[in-house]
Amino acid sequence: MKLKANIYNKIFTFKTVKEVLAKANEEKSGDILVGIAAESSSERVAAKLVLSRMTLEDIYENPVIPYEEDEVTRVIYDTLNTSIYKKIKGWTVGELREYILDHGTTGEHLLNISRGLTSEMIAAVAKLMSNMDLVYASKKMRPYAHCNTTIGVPGTLAFRNQPNHPTDDMNGIMASIKEGLTFGSGDAVIGINPVEDNAENTAYMLKTVKEFMEKWEIPTQNCVLAHVSTQMKAMEKGAPVDLLFQSIAGTQKTNEAFGVDAALLDEALAMATLQGTATGPNVMYFETGQGSEVSLNAHCGVDEMTLEARTYGFGRKYRPFMVNNVSGFIGPETIYDGREVVRADLEDLFMGKLHGLPMGIAPCYTNHMKADQNDQEIGTMLCAMAGAYYFMGVPGGDDVMLNYQDTSFHDDATVREILGLRPLPEFEKWLEKVGLMENGKLTKKAGDPSIFDK
Repeated sequence: MKLKANIYNKIFTFKTVKEVLAKANEEKSGDILVGIAAESSSERVAAKLVLSRMTLEDIYENPVIPYEEDEVTRVIYDTLNTSIYKKIKGWTVGELREYILDHGTTGEHLLNISRGLTSEMIAAVAKLMSNMDLVYASKKMRPYAHCNTTIGVPGTLAFRNQPNHPTDDMNGIMASIKEGLTFGSGDAVIGINPVEDNAENTAYMLKTVKEFMEKWEIPTQNCVLAHVSTQMKAMEKGAPVDLLFQSIAGTQKTNEAFGVDAALLDEALAMATLQGTATGPNVMYFETGQGSEVSLNAHCGVDEMTLEARTYGFGRKYRPFMVNNVSGFIGPETIYDGREVVRADLEDLFMGKLHGLPMGIAPCYTNHMKADQNDQEIGTMLCAMAGAYYFMGVPGGDDVMLNYQDTSFHDDATVREILGLRPLPEFEKWLEKVGLMENGKLTKKAGDPSIFDK
């Protein structure tokens, strides 16, 4: 394995595969913060050149965190299809890129070889791709999943109705749910981030939303995004749980900080499968984002993009219904500006789909980032072109509980119209039944939540 390259008569030498991966990364403030980013554009190009010549076997033999030291590494390697891996292990990363972008390579081809790719291999090839490459490759792949509705159907774009409230006031939450539904938002899930993380509050929210869904015969999923252990306690109390949520990350140390490990998620999946209220079989919902390991000082010297890929490698064990990426949620210490967040959104969408995951994206930003609504809208449209399965639906685009900016109910409806996309089939039939949609377009009832009070 050759770990050096000559760029403009200067030889750049790297010590490890981990260093090459970090320095081949597009510029991210989190990598600069922890001192592992390329120090110049020339060094970045040299790292990309070295990476392009590595074989997949070189990367397999050199995981960025040793198998013996990290549970995420163990899950990735223990769930790998070794038959597929052995067929392609002699490919270079550059050859893998050419295969992915070949117009004769279909989404089915990619989803087949993905089972033989470790997360580091997927991160490596994404580092050699431009933004347009990432859009083109992501659009090919449509892995689907089913909870109560089926996500990933070609020609569709779904939304999470996110009706958060700063004091968990259920009247305020229900008002937001109703408004979002009138704009066609909620076919991915009606998901509430609670202020108070306890089983009683979680159970109350789940029960209230479920009763509303049943009264109006709304084909979707309910979820309260408390800690997974809290949701399990709520389920034990008889709360109706369709989807179990949890944030996950790309290192064992970060997952420990989140209060989870594989054993707990194994238990949660078994419980949701046996006691949950969804049809299934996909009953888990994960959220992820580049930089969470940096913010918790648990990055182990690995760049944030590679760690995000490892998060997907950990998550695919649980065959989730949906995975949502929120790379712009942390702030400028990990993602500095609009350019970085758009790039991260496209990287994460591609890497997640190549792991076979049903990926949504929250092209979001915090108020202390150097980003604005125009950056967010560019990211939203690019991710929609790349086949993102869903976005968030936040009242006014301003989450008053989590204090960040995300896509609004209006944004969601606009993107559908721009690209000729439709709601999930079951949900569109319901929208037509209640008079909110006709021939794929919202009717004049859109934006009038009072229709649910008549």
